[in-house]
Amino acid sequence: QVQLVESGGDLVQPGGSLRLSCAASGSIFRINAMGWYRQAPGKEREFVATIRSGSTTNYADSVKGRFTISRDNAKNTVYLQMNNLKPEDTAVYYCNANLRSTSSLIALEYWGQGTQVTVSS
Repeated sequence: QVQLVESGGDLVQPGGSLRLSCAASGSIFRINAMGWYRQAPGKEREFVATIRSGSTTNYADSVKGRFTISRDNAKNTVYLQMNNLKPEDTAVYYCNANLRSTSSLIALEYWGQGTQVTVSS
């Protein structure tokens, strides 16, 4: 059994910062990549950022220069540092991991339960 647990969502004013965390736990054999997606009310879930096991990162154009994704491999944890937040960043942020559990021969996608980020004055 594998779990992803996010934390760090909050209400913040425009221009402010937040740091999200996501810890993967359970019967993990290998994590290939971890990342973040978000879903605003009435919209589809969209890609935000990802980081692969070799530390290669990728960002959505809308967050480049403002968000930074990082990873602590020893803790199976991924972080999303969000600076200069805008009202349009308001969404539920979901953690995603592509990993192989000890009970599987292939890597699968896993999702966290989501954490709310609200940017408003």
